[in-house]
Amino acid sequence: MKLVQSLLARIGYNPGPVDGIFGPQTQQAVIAFQRDNGLLADGIVGPNTWSVFNRFLLGYARYTIQPGDTLYNIAPRFFTTVNAILTANPGINPLMLRVGQQITVPYGIDVVFTDVDYTYRILQMDLEGLRARYPFLEIGVAGQSVLGKNLYYVRIGRGSCRIHYNGAHHANEWITTPLLMKFIENFSKAYSRGGSIRGYSTTDIWNRCSIYIIPMVNPDGVDLSIEGLSPQNPYYNQLLQWNDTGLPFSQVWKANIRGVDLNVNYPAEWERAREIAQSLGITGPGPERYVGPEPLSEPETRAMAEFTRQHDFQLVIAYHTQGRVIYYNFNNLEPPISLPIARLFAQVSGYRVAIVPAMDAYAGYKDWFIQEFRRPGFTMEVGLGVNPLPLAQFNAIYEDNEEVMLLAPYQV
Repeated sequence: MKLVQSLLARIGYNPGPVDGIFGPQTQQAVIAFQRDNGLLADGIVGPNTWSVFNRFLLGYARYTIQPGDTLYNIAPRFFTTVNAILTANPGINPLMLRVGQQITVPYGIDVVFTDVDYTYRILQMDLEGLRARYPFLEIGVAGQSVLGKNLYYVRIGRGSCRIHYNGAHHANEWITTPLLMKFIENFSKAYSRGGSIRGYSTTDIWNRCSIYIIPMVNPDGVDLSIEGLSPQNPYYNQLLQWNDTGLPFSQVWKANIRGVDLNVNYPAEWERAREIAQSLGITGPGPERYVGPEPLSEPETRAMAEFTRQHDFQLVIAYHTQGRVIYYNFNNLEPPISLPIARLFAQVSGYRVAIVPAMDAYAGYKDWFIQEFRRPGFTMEVGLGVNPLPLAQFNAIYEDNEEVMLLAPYQV
């Protein structure tokens, strides 16, 4: 219901707060939407209404050219621009449209949702919408989770330098996924227009660098954290035992679906991470800190390691929450340039640079990258508070980090 409310607000209706409650105001917004779209105005989001909603959720429609159509008279009907239609249909000749020809027409609204709990399904939906609008994006799969969900990647740019950003290693830190997805959308929109963001030329970045982004490393855990535990989950009984905190999964669960904390499952002093976990009484699967039976025991971390090796990244940023802090070091193996880059990121984000606390100093993705490649690797701990951070912080988090992601291509 939050998704429906967010969409209604985005396209000019007033459903009230995006709170998931189908109250009178939301119902009236649905009725108005139904009337405007030739649907039965009963205030019920049934299959026919959902079918129309779905087009808006994806952010585009497939349109068949009719006699007399031009891109200039099609665009206003979808509250979009001719440039957006041309971008979504590479090679189309606006002076030679054929009756019966099908084209993709983006709606004049953004695709990425930043005010709803960001599940794997929403990630897939937003990726489909971005692919349709911006066919110049490369969208692929780096691997699968325990439950077979895809670890999607998006490539921005075609330049020779190679850098990587990732989010949601930890389930209840899923706010980092819409952070990365919104960056992809904003960059793509600016690039399609030949524009700049914060004074950075998107064309220059595109030609200079290839930025590979994996927005959601832990999709099984994210869905568990957001949606709760379903009896249909193949790990249902184990998860009930593993979460012995007495608290909902949404408040405590950082691990993957097998109870392994992915960000202590990399082969970078993994044995020391295990010793720390054991000193805290953690010897098996649970909400956090369990290092797994061996390094890279999980399909998610194996996929991340293999993807990183395949692409030989020159710099990586792993997004986590919370603390508004930048970690750059690992066992004094980081190159000398890492600290100046971290200070530059701190300058534009307002975050502070810090040494990783001893309790969290081992077996993370950033740690493994530095150890393996001796290149700059960073963990950005975004936002402040208790995980999962409220979506009310999203705009501030994005504002803090957009320039970091624009600056990184110029540091290699």
